[in-house]
Amino acid sequence: MHIDHAAPEQVRRRVGITAVASCLPDLEVTSRQLQERLTAASGLPLPARMLERATGIASRRAAAEDEYASTLAVRAARTALGRAGLAPYDVDLLVFASATRDVAEPATAHIVQAELGSRAHALDVTNACNSFVNGIDTARAMILAGRARRALVVTGETPSRAVRHDPSDSGQLRDGFAGYTFGDAGAAVVLEAVDRGGILDVDTETHSEHWSVGGIFGGGSRHPRGDEHTYFRGDGGELREVFEKVGTSVLDRMRQRTSLAWEDFRHILVHQVTVPYLERFTELTGVPRDRLVVTVPELGNMASATLGVQLDRVHEHLLPGDRVLFVGLGGGVSIMTMVWEKA
Repeated sequence: MHIDHAAPEQVRRRVGITAVASCLPDLEVTSRQLQERLTAASGLPLPARMLERATGIASRRAAAEDEYASTLAVRAARTALGRAGLAPYDVDLLVFASATRDVAEPATAHIVQAELGSRAHALDVTNACNSFVNGIDTARAMILAGRARRALVVTGETPSRAVRHDPSDSGQLRDGFAGYTFGDAGAAVVLEAVDRGGILDVDTETHSEHWSVGGIFGGGSRHPRGDEHTYFRGDGGELREVFEKVGTSVLDRMRQRTSLAWEDFRHILVHQVTVPYLERFTELTGVPRDRLVVTVPELGNMASATLGVQLDRVHEHLLPGDRVLFVGLGGGVSIMTMVWEKA
């Protein structure tokens, strides 16, 4: 567990989000289309509308063959920089924070940087679906430490590339079922010093003993080769059980530490896997439904881009002093909270 206790000299310094953008691929894939593809490829007799009924997801976006994680990140980055009135060389830290990457080496941040034309210190941060929030937290820490003045944090998620479309039997279908929730997206934020508000609180809780419950296990030293390891596999039900077992302690600590109630947040951004899981989350936590930004029915599980897309949808309408709570849920397993106040 890590709790962000700012040092006295940091209390006077604040880092905030000053621009936001997201990017969605043009290609829309409905659950009906996806199920028809699965049925045609596998020959398995699937119940009508099984995917949509089980997940609550009607559609999701998918990157085209010539679109990559960096493609979506670059598009979002250019929009964010434009909204901030900045040029690429105005950024001195570029963090690519994603569960997806273009290549195993080098860091995808360099591919993004080459496209943008910036000359910043560039690095990747990865922690499953918490990658983007981790990237924001890392950039904030570097700005507070005096290592950077202005940061661009980007994500590009293409989890649709890890979906098995031709399961050979019901076992493979079940093992890869969580992948059928995936949708592709990109997001970006600009971080810099602000006079008021900013990122007020960050907390994490990690239960790494559950690292093997689900993931994409290829590309590293354990499974460097073999297509079998490039598909997402895992037990979605078991992942849900782990999160429920972990409980609401990280949220309880945040509320106790900050003295903030749910009603003190204009919006509560929550990582969304399926509609039933989101409903279970609100039941367990008591988070008011009207504070949520619901994206999963139309966009699916966008991995770490989820919170960035949600923030982009509401950012334009936020007023100075409005607070937003980020709640990240990531395989591994980790839970994150971040409290941000618009300057």
